[in-house]
Amino acid sequence: MREQRGTTMESHGDSSEGRRPRAVFMAFGTKGDVFPVAAIAAAFACDQQHYHVVFITHSAHQSLSGNLSAKNITYMPLSAPPVLPAHYHGDISDVDKASFSLRKELIQTENRQECLSALEEIFRDAPGTEGDFIAINFFALEGWHLAELFQVQCVVTAPYVVPYSAPSSFERRFKQDLPLLYKYFQDAPANMVSWKDVIHWMWPLFMENWGLWRSNTLNLSPLPFTDPVTNLPLWHMRTQSPVLLYGFSKEIVECPGYWPPNAHICGFWFLPMEWQFSCNKCAEKFSLHSYGSLTPVKELCPIHADLQHFLRERSTLCLPIFVGLSSIGSMGFLRNPRAFLMVLGAVIETTNYKIIFFSSGYKPLDTAIQSIASASSTALKPCTSCGDSTILFNGRLFCFSGSVPYSWIFPQCAVAVHHAGSGTTAAALHAGIPQVVCPYLLDQFYWAEKLCWLEVAPEPLQRQHVTPDSDDSASIVEAAEALSRAIRLALTPEMKEQAAKIAERVSSEDGIGEALKVLKEKVASPFKRRKD
Repeated sequence: MREQRGTTMESHGDSSEGRRPRAVFMAFGTKGDVFPVAAIAAAFACDQQHYHVVFITHSAHQSLSGNLSAKNITYMPLSAPPVLPAHYHGDISDVDKASFSLRKELIQTENRQECLSALEEIFRDAPGTEGDFIAINFFALEGWHLAELFQVQCVVTAPYVVPYSAPSSFERRFKQDLPLLYKYFQDAPANMVSWKDVIHWMWPLFMENWGLWRSNTLNLSPLPFTDPVTNLPLWHMRTQSPVLLYGFSKEIVECPGYWPPNAHICGFWFLPMEWQFSCNKCAEKFSLHSYGSLTPVKELCPIHADLQHFLRERSTLCLPIFVGLSSIGSMGFLRNPRAFLMVLGAVIETTNYKIIFFSSGYKPLDTAIQSIASASSTALKPCTSCGDSTILFNGRLFCFSGSVPYSWIFPQCAVAVHHAGSGTTAAALHAGIPQVVCPYLLDQFYWAEKLCWLEVAPEPLQRQHVTPDSDDSASIVEAAEALSRAIRLALTPEMKEQAAKIAERVSSEDGIGEALKVLKEKVASPFKRRKD
């Protein structure tokens, strides 16, 4: 792999041009954490063609490689998994907890070494110079320390609000244990890195699990902004507040005064349409009409005629209800896929709804779908099955294991039921449809609360009302009643009208364009694009 990467890196260079400035985008996490950053990288590479652009992420996101290569971006995969299944019930043994912690530590150690090797490969020809930068998301903090090592600027690109907050005791402990460094941040001049940056997002950089790696492997001081010899603050080396790009709308999230001065709310970061298809034929069809076409493409390829028919067939009073949980299954929160499907079946049985469900290719869920499909009972009717789609429950639940753009499917749905992930939330807001949300972790709780406050979604559902662990009849009935009730609230004229108003407010924003503008003004090299 190393030899192959080296060949790829060299193939993008051009000795006649001299050394090109380098832009390294590093993003870890699920598809929703990574792909929006890749969209920024693609836009930057197209606009700043004198740059050598590199994208570093998990090998699990291999589907990005072709799209990035088309934009002349070097794709560098790392072996770490996007997520580790969460143990959120507290009923696992101490042995299992120890085993999980050890596995996590080993993956973390290997990932850090791979990150270092990748950056050494990128910067091996010349040290960092003006115009070089590393852009990271909040799950790729390795990039911050490596930017310090290679002496290049670091930028944060986040399609979501900060997904974690500092412990309540953080500032007290910091002030007590590191009084001089605390004063260094508190006394920072305007627009320089200050306590606002630390408390907003930088606090994990000062946790001790980074210290040994910094000192033993990177030969840096154990703590950022301190001298490696004396461990005292670098009073003579003030740096600017890091550029922080947020990929959400100013109409949805305000930028309060206590945020760092270099935080920029750009607008939602939506992926290129052709990136969002699992079907190559559909992707090619939409790609051909992406630029310069006055008429948007409405038809998928013939392979997915059954999906289009389900969306457009009017056997019920309202449009279909969309249900999707994205990566919640792979994170370990969907412990009983059959129970979840039984909840959807009970909702269908007691209402007049049709449901279109995206399984996101989660294998245990797809297996449960096929198990129900092959069962012969009056409650769970056999279905028709074709490729990546399966129809259950008397033709009223359409299960789809592939992917199509939310921007294509949401306008054809009445309500979106989902996990309150930032990308799904943004797409539903832009489409102007009400939402029903069930948050599971991190920033999902923030978005769930925000949607309720905006009056485009009822109060968030509890986990047991969407993904119960037990498939006994009492649990299924309770969950189905709660979900049906939330959908009815979302379908009220008031909520539908409010969702339409919000969509009108955010429709004029160009999140990718604004992020590109900030990168060009505050980060990118002033070199002019070379002409042929």
